[in-house]
Amino acid sequence: MTITMRKLVVLALVAIIFLLANAVVVVEWLREQGVLDVAREIRKEYVTGTAITVIVVLLILLVRPGAAGRRCPVCERHLRGGARYCSDCGSRV
Repeated sequence: MTITMRKLVVLALVAIIFLLANAVVVVEWLREQGVLDVAREIRKEYVTGTAITVIVVLLILLVRPGAAGRRCPVCERHLRGGARYCSDCGSRV
């Protein structure tokens, strides 16, 4: 992990902790802006059990077949990233 990634992770964690610490203030601000009422209406009209089920099934079906990990066809070693060759047996993947 590079130093830039570490900085981004720390920055994201600080932002999340800040928002969680001020959750009441954020909720009150959203209520004043009318966002909560709009969200209730959207949930009531469009987010039914059937819609949630269809969305979940589509997300499951849209995962790439090799997303869980690829294996070498010769030695069955787990390959990471976009490797073209197996580091153990040297076969082309």
